[in-house]
Amino acid sequence: MSEVLHLTLDGYEGPLDLLLELARAQKVDLAKISILQLVEQYLAVVEKARAEARSLRLELAADWLVMAAWLAWLKSRLLLPAENHPEDAEEAAGLLQDRLIELEQMREAARWLGDQPRLGVDVFRRGQEEDHTEIDRSGLKVDMSALITAYLAARRRTARKRVYAPRVRRYWSVQDALGRLRHMLGSNAVRNWQTLTSLLPETLEGGADGPYGRNAALAGTLLAGLEMAKGGALELRQPEAFAEIEWRVLS
Repeated sequence: MSEVLHLTLDGYEGPLDLLLELARAQKVDLAKISILQLVEQYLAVVEKARAEARSLRLELAADWLVMAAWLAWLKSRLLLPAENHPEDAEEAAGLLQDRLIELEQMREAARWLGDQPRLGVDVFRRGQEEDHTEIDRSGLKVDMSALITAYLAARRRTARKRVYAPRVRRYWSVQDALGRLRHMLGSNAVRNWQTLTSLLPETLEGGADGPYGRNAALAGTLLAGLEMAKGGALELRQPEAFAEIEWRVLS
């Protein structure tokens, strides 16, 4: 069915919505328009749709009815004297305008509902329903308060962080090397050339073993040897580049 109600009246022929716009703009003589003919043609269209078993959209028929009512009200204002009940006429105009606004809101809501996906048309269910019942097979019987208490206790245990305290190592210092060197020179005067590593103790005190402890002891011994060589007690030499440093007691 067409969405436009075409009218054939005395003084006008065309769609109903155009007639309403012309009447509002006072571009048509409503005195020549027969509201009775308009209503008869409206009812004829509705009855024809019913007789032919065609579906007539409810919102479309409502729009036509509101337009016809608006035209009838406009013509009634022409027939009644202007001085008779002007307040009633303004109230009726305001009421009709409110109805038109409500009708437009209902049409918007109907359009929104019509655009929504429909089950079985736009979206479909799964063919086989699944059972999502949760079954507890743990065998544990714990109430909520006990569970919360256990959880908080576990959180407190993990929250306690141990303070990291690195092990303090006592490395072989220059003073240690000087003391050992003086002791060795006093007990046994070495005249021949000896390697600097011969001055290192067999076992470093304070757990300073390993590469770091040995390197620290070697550096301390070298500084002690340089200090004694500066005082004239020792003589140091290095036969070639990257060779071991040698020492001997000066006579």
